[in-house]
Amino acid sequence: MALRDVDSTAAPVVPSGLGELDRVLGGGFVAGSTTLLYGEPGVGKSTLALVALREMVRHGARGLLVSSEESATQVAQRARRLGEIPDGLDVATTTSLDEVEALVRQGGRVMCVVDSVSAVRDEALSAVAGSPPQLRQVAERLCAAARSANSALLLIGHVTKDGELAGPRALEHVVDTVLRFDGDRHATLRVLRAQKHRFGSTGEVGLFELSADALTDFRDADLVSRARPEVPGVVWTVTKDGSRSFLVEIQALVVGSGGTPRRVAHQLSAQRLALMLAVLESRVGLEVGGVDVFAASAGGLSAHEPAADLALAVAVASAARGFVVAPSLVAIGEVGLAGELRAVSDLARRVHEAGRRGATTLLVPREGELSSSPGVKVLRCASLADAVAAAQGGTT
Repeated sequence: MALRDVDSTAAPVVPSGLGELDRVLGGGFVAGSTTLLYGEPGVGKSTLALVALREMVRHGARGLLVSSEESATQVAQRARRLGEIPDGLDVATTTSLDEVEALVRQGGRVMCVVDSVSAVRDEALSAVAGSPPQLRQVAERLCAAARSANSALLLIGHVTKDGELAGPRALEHVVDTVLRFDGDRHATLRVLRAQKHRFGSTGEVGLFELSADALTDFRDADLVSRARPEVPGVVWTVTKDGSRSFLVEIQALVVGSGGTPRRVAHQLSAQRLALMLAVLESRVGLEVGGVDVFAASAGGLSAHEPAADLALAVAVASAARGFVVAPSLVAIGEVGLAGELRAVSDLARRVHEAGRRGATTLLVPREGELSSSPGVKVLRCASLADAVAAAQGGTT
């Protein structure tokens, strides 16, 4: 058969109903494909799978949830906390591979979820559930069953103490898509990334907000809707992840040291913090050698890229000198060892996002193409010293 004669509609893409999940998947789950979802215990993997399955069923499809770790009662309790349980959402509880495979092969369902693949066992193998031979056998047979039934299959996996996917790396090659779900269990923000995706890009990121009774797509708020105390050491920046730009708050605190000075970075690069402190002392004349410096990216979004350098450095300078940075000011730029500001990727997009979120003043490097943004004053700075002076002059 010639390739051009192959029916390209044989494997349709089925939206999950969660915009952030569909963004990462490039539109939704592909019929007959297998997706592996893994992450730390308690991060919300089961909740994400259940919400996606429920939304698909709500739109007229049939779905199946096979629980190998919880009873049907426990699954139902979680489902009811998340909302109404629609008709067409079936649940089964078993650890037998033969039984799970038979359920998947029945067909007629748009998606089947197995929670978790690590607890399913092939009785023909003497190895314990979750061991490499068992995981490989379970994954291979369930992938074949999903292709035969033309149903999307979602497998939930565990991680090791090192945070890596449990089982052999070969398991990742059996499935079509590998998704990692991350987040601090003490916060509400969750991040979804594709580490492998046979049907599209792996450059997208999905953000969710998890609460006790809901998991929803993340909605980034505007600057004007964010309440914050008028204190020194707080500066906004715009970071980029995949094709998206996010407004991120950088906070810094500088206090007297009772001994060896401490440098603490949370959701920021500790190496970049150390570099910024060196540049501030050498090129801006800010004495930070005898003080404790704490820096953090607030709100759950991390800021590890060099484009956050300028905001981090200005936040430290603000905290050390005691001046308040205007709440509507956003700083974007990489800082070099000579104290110069360097252009960053997609500066125009970052500036547009800052303006869209309510920024009125932007500190950016001299280099980098920009388009006009109504209502936004752009200050081009050649050095970190210029940027600190501009931020201090724009205080409220």
